[in-house]
Amino acid sequence: MQAMAATTRVIWDDDFTAYDFGEGHPMTPLRLELTARLCESFGLFDLPEVEVVSPCEASDDVLATVHDRDYISAVKEAGLDPSSADPRRGLGTDDDPAFLGMHEASARVVEGTRLVCEGVWRGDSMHGVNFCGGLHHAMRDRASGFCIYNDIAVGIQWLLDNGAQRVAYVDVDVHHGDGVETVFWDDPRVLTISVHENGRILFPGTGWPADIGGQHAEGTAINVALPPGVTDSAWLRSITSVAEPLVRAFKPDILVSQHGCDTHVDDPLAHMAVTVDAQRQAGEAMHRLSHEVCGGRWVALGGGGYEAIDVVPRAWTHLTAIAAHRPIDPAEETPLSWREYVARRTGRPGPRRMGDVPASGLPIWVQPWSMGYNPESPTDRAILAAREATFAHHGLDHHFD
Repeated sequence: MQAMAATTRVIWDDDFTAYDFGEGHPMTPLRLELTARLCESFGLFDLPEVEVVSPCEASDDVLATVHDRDYISAVKEAGLDPSSADPRRGLGTDDDPAFLGMHEASARVVEGTRLVCEGVWRGDSMHGVNFCGGLHHAMRDRASGFCIYNDIAVGIQWLLDNGAQRVAYVDVDVHHGDGVETVFWDDPRVLTISVHENGRILFPGTGWPADIGGQHAEGTAINVALPPGVTDSAWLRSITSVAEPLVRAFKPDILVSQHGCDTHVDDPLAHMAVTVDAQRQAGEAMHRLSHEVCGGRWVALGGGGYEAIDVVPRAWTHLTAIAAHRPIDPAEETPLSWREYVARRTGRPGPRRMGDVPASGLPIWVQPWSMGYNPESPTDRAILAAREATFAHHGLDHHFD
């Protein structure tokens, strides 16, 4: 670990749109294209403190730090001949249709995340962003939930293999971060925190408060299983009341966070009621936390998010801007050139503002846990269940901040 440069490394080039499951699939590459264009329209990629990196593919040896080699071979074969895809490996399914070049496109996402992890760890950059990454469902031996390879797990494993003693991972995607949790289930060096809609309602059906880690790592897996319909303040309360105190207690060398924006009220695949403004506030919270607990070493990743025009580009442009220390005011209008491109590209007008909430409602007020617990609130019950299950393992009292 070296002294950090005052730069932010961002992963992007147009070839990332090759991660494409085909017409009609929710994981449209349009969401990445429009995000990058919005970042460019705000001049973020041209900032002297931002380094935009176009990675090659991760090698098989890198992928094999997390994934079985037989599975890697199966992905390669399916990418050459999609008709040969093996559903037992999660390939060729409705969620993960095989497509030509699937291995190459997926391996580039992995290498992008590995490169931002390396850049932050080596001190080449202060923060790293890969909004193309965050593919948290992929398992060692199979694809799952639109995720072929688990770029997050590979990035964290690289950090561990290169000297990191403790890595904290915070996942605020609407879906449980099951793949990352599974890979590090029995590794006490990795704290995995997932704040998600509960599995009775939503894929993948896992991520309960009682799931706290394996025999050798009890208390290092944390799950906040929220009810549907959670709004901004309550959602942010689950992050500030669970994730933040646990990360502080864990004292990681580096913070990795996944910012799937499918918690948004307009997302078609989930049932939460969060705004872009709350998602922006969560990104700011992770940024501050990284400077507080691990010297600013922060890797921020994308993830889910299926309202490709109105939500994803704004959410991840905010994330990139925060990491670049050039935050964008939610009241600011989106650039006209971007809105015109969106209209030409999609036939729909792009959103006019960078936020959803009127300026009078910002910042979103979050009730601290110290102000009390409401037993009638299903959100508070979910928060308390996570605190009761894990706080004592970190020397914390679940009753108090």
